[in-house]
Amino acid sequence: VQLVESGGAVVQALGPSCLSCAASGRTFSNSAMGWSRQAPGKEREFIVTISGDGGITLYTDTVKGRFTISRDNAKNTVYLKMNSLKPEDTAVYYCAGRRSWRISSSYNGYHFWGQGTQVTVSS
Repeated sequence: VQLVESGGAVVQALGPSCLSCAASGRTFSNSAMGWSRQAPGKEREFIVTISGDGGITLYTDTVKGRFTISRDNAKNTVYLKMNSLKPEDTAVYYCAGRRSWRISSSYNGYHFWGQGTQVTVSS
Protein backbone atom coordinates (compact mmCIF):
# COMPACT_ATOMS: atom_id res chain seq x y z
CA VAL A 1 0.00 0.00 0.00
CA GLN A 2 1.28 3.42 -0.94
CA LEU A 3 0.15 6.64 0.71
CA VAL A 4 1.10 9.99 -0.74
CA GLU A 5 0.34 13.19 1.14
CA SER A 6 0.01 16.61 -0.41
CA GLY A 7 -1.04 20.09 0.62
CA GLY A 8 1.56 21.03 3.17
CA ALA A 9 2.35 24.75 3.19
CA VAL A 10 3.28 27.81 5.18
CA VAL A 11 0.11 29.41 6.52
CA GLN A 12 -0.74 32.33 8.75
CA ALA A 13 -1.97 31.69 12.28
CA LEU A 14 -5.76 31.41 12.51
CA GLY A 15 -5.87 30.54 8.82
CA PRO A 16 -7.02 27.33 7.13
CA SER A 17 -5.18 24.62 5.27
CA CYS A 18 -6.08 21.27 3.79
CA LEU A 19 -4.07 18.09 3.38
CA SER A 20 -4.81 15.18 1.08
CA CYS A 21 -3.61 11.60 1.12
CA ALA A 22 -3.98 9.42 -1.94
CA ALA A 23 -3.88 5.66 -1.38
CA SER A 24 -3.16 2.82 -3.76
CA GLY A 25 -2.59 -0.90 -3.57
CA ARG A 26 -5.46 -2.02 -1.33
CA THR A 27 -9.24 -1.82 -1.24
CA PHE A 28 -9.46 1.61 0.31
CA SER A 29 -12.81 1.18 2.03
CA ASN A 30 -11.39 -1.76 4.01
CA SER A 31 -8.86 0.51 5.66
CA ALA A 32 -9.38 2.89 8.51
CA MET A 33 -7.21 5.94 7.94
CA GLY A 34 -5.66 8.53 10.17
CA TRP A 35 -3.30 11.43 10.50
CA SER A 36 -0.45 11.90 12.90
CA ARG A 37 2.07 14.69 13.24
CA GLN A 38 5.53 15.27 14.61
CA ALA A 39 6.80 18.64 15.69
CA PRO A 40 10.52 19.37 16.00
CA GLY A 41 11.93 17.84 19.14
CA LYS A 42 8.64 16.15 20.05
CA GLU A 43 7.21 12.66 19.79
CA ARG A 44 4.84 11.76 17.02
CA GLU A 45 1.25 12.54 18.00
CA PHE A 46 -1.71 10.68 16.55
CA ILE A 47 -4.43 13.29 16.03
CA VAL A 48 -7.38 11.87 14.13
CA THR A 49 -8.77 8.69 12.60
CA ILE A 50 -11.71 7.71 10.40
CA SER A 51 -13.32 4.32 9.81
CA GLY A 52 -13.39 2.59 6.46
CA ASP A 53 -16.90 3.76 5.64
CA GLY A 54 -16.28 7.23 7.02
CA GLY A 55 -18.99 6.84 9.64
CA ILE A 56 -16.79 6.96 12.71
CA THR A 57 -14.17 9.57 13.53
CA LEU A 58 -12.07 10.23 16.57
CA TYR A 59 -10.05 13.36 17.33
CA THR A 60 -7.46 14.12 19.91
CA ASP A 61 -8.31 17.05 22.17
CA THR A 62 -5.57 19.23 20.70
CA VAL A 63 -7.35 19.41 17.33
CA LYS A 64 -10.98 18.70 18.15
CA GLY A 65 -13.25 21.43 16.85
CA ARG A 66 -10.58 22.82 14.52
CA PHE A 67 -9.64 19.90 12.27
CA THR A 68 -11.96 17.71 10.20
CA ILE A 69 -11.10 14.39 8.63
CA SER A 70 -13.05 13.03 5.69
CA ARG A 71 -12.63 10.48 2.95
CA ASP A 72 -13.76 9.82 -0.57
CA ASN A 73 -13.63 6.09 -1.14
CA ALA A 74 -14.35 6.50 -4.84
CA LYS A 75 -11.13 8.54 -5.15
CA ASN A 76 -9.11 6.52 -2.62
CA THR A 77 -8.34 9.75 -0.82
CA VAL A 78 -8.52 10.97 2.75
CA TYR A 79 -8.52 14.66 3.65
CA LEU A 80 -7.62 16.72 6.66
CA LYS A 81 -9.17 20.17 6.75
CA MET A 82 -7.53 22.39 9.33
CA ASN A 83 -8.99 25.65 10.62
CA SER A 84 -7.87 28.18 13.20
CA LEU A 85 -4.31 27.01 12.88
CA LYS A 86 -1.89 27.82 15.68
CA PRO A 87 1.91 28.04 15.63
CA GLU A 88 1.96 24.89 17.78
CA ASP A 89 0.32 23.00 14.91
CA THR A 90 3.59 23.35 13.02
CA ALA A 91 4.75 19.81 12.27
CA VAL A 92 5.29 17.16 9.65
CA TYR A 93 1.91 15.55 9.06
CA TYR A 94 1.75 11.85 8.19
CA CYS A 95 -1.11 9.91 6.66
CA ALA A 96 -1.62 6.37 7.97
CA GLY A 97 -3.71 3.33 7.07
CA ARG A 98 -4.79 0.17 8.83
CA ARG A 99 -5.48 -3.36 7.65
CA SER A 100 -8.91 -3.06 9.25
CA TRP A 101 -11.89 -0.79 8.62
CA ARG A 102 -12.13 -0.18 12.38
CA ILE A 103 -10.51 2.91 13.79
CA SER A 104 -7.56 2.92 16.13
CA SER A 105 -6.24 5.84 18.16
CA SER A 106 -2.93 4.11 18.71
CA TYR A 107 0.10 4.95 16.62
CA ASN A 108 0.98 1.25 16.68
CA GLY A 109 -2.38 0.30 15.22
CA TYR A 110 -1.44 1.49 11.74
CA HIS A 111 0.40 -0.51 9.13
CA PHE A 112 0.98 1.90 6.26
CA TRP A 113 2.51 5.35 6.36
CA GLY A 114 3.06 8.18 3.95
CA GLN A 115 6.27 10.13 3.65
CA GLY A 116 4.91 13.19 5.43
CA THR A 117 4.19 16.76 4.45
CA GLN A 118 5.32 19.89 6.28
CA VAL A 119 2.82 22.36 7.69
CA THR A 120 4.27 25.56 9.10
CA VAL A 121 2.06 28.05 10.89
CA SER A 122 3.53 31.52 11.21
CA SER A 123 2.44 33.90 13.94
